[in-house]
Order: sequence, then structure tokens, then C-alpha cells
Amino acid sequence: MAIPSQKVEDLITKIIKREGGYVDNSSDAGGPTCWGITQGTLSQWRGYPVSAEEVAMLPVDVARQIYRKNYFYAPGFDAIDDPELQEFMVDFGVNSGPGAATKALQTSLLGMGLNPGAIDGDLGPKTRAALALCRNIPELYYRVKSERWELLLRYIGRDHRQAIFAAGWSNRLEELNDDT
Repeated sequence: MAIPSQKVEDLITKIIKREGGYVDNSSDAGGPTCWGITQGTLSQWRGYPVSAEEVAMLPVDVARQIYRKNYFYAPGFDAIDDPELQEFMVDFGVNSGPGAATKALQTSLLGMGLNPGAIDGDLGPKTRAALALCRNIPELYYRVKSERWELLLRYIGRDHRQAIFAAGWSNRLEELNDDT
């Protein structure tokens, strides 16, 4: 079920505010980023390799288009009825990829005894059906949040340079928690 357009735009506005403007931190695996849109994502969007300068000059309206298409509608997050869980999933998808966010949702549903089908990162019919059967959205939210924490800790475990982002990740997750 799609939510009204203004709610989508408000959600995207929150994410852009969290992400901020242009950043190019050598420890960030995403490389140069503007409004949360990485160089790789912008290259894919435009269909050719883009420079750091092109990332830095990314108009916010183009970032909004990318968020709307790639991080809201394409992964199927518009099918999530609960606004807090939906925002969390979109935000998770922005930071770690929509597939990782969906796998966390699927793992969480399975942990609650609901069958999402394969843990494959696809918010398909079985996952949607399991989500529709969920009667405890706050528990689901915190299970997905725990999965996200674990994923972030695995990032640090694989590449210790990522530890410099831990405080920011923690603040972001707590900010999202404040909205629930």
C-alpha cells in the first residue's frame, strides 16, 4: 500500500537532513557522497561514471528522485504500512542497501515465527504476507534495529577504519528511535 506522496516527501526530507551535504571521507566505503547519494549510486543513476565534482554538485531534487525510486518504491518499502518501520527501512536501505534492510526484516519476521520465505533481500509476496500477519510491530521494529546494529558491527569487524563512523551510526539509530 503506497502512502500519500507528501508523506514520502517528508520521509525523504528527514533522510536528506540526516545525511547532510557533500562528504568525501577516505574511510567511507561509499566514497564521495552528497545528500547521502554515493558516487556509485549517482553513476548508476546517470548511466556513466561520475566524478567527485559531479557528486559534490548533485542537486537536491535529483537526490530526492533517486531516494524515491531506488530506496522507496523499487525495494517495495511502500508496502510497509507502519510509518516508523517504513522510515527505518528506507533509512537502513540508504546506509546499507535495500537488500540488506530487507534481509534484516525477513530475519526478524522469521524470529517472530512468521514465514517470510527465503532470506533473500526481496520484499516479495511471502515477505509481504508475513509482514501483514505481524501483530507486534514494535517488537518487529526493535528486532530489525538489532539486525542493523549487528550489521554495522560486522562492518567494523571487517574494516576497523569504519569504527570512526560508529558514533554517527549510533546517533542516527537513536534519532530514529526518538521518532517511534
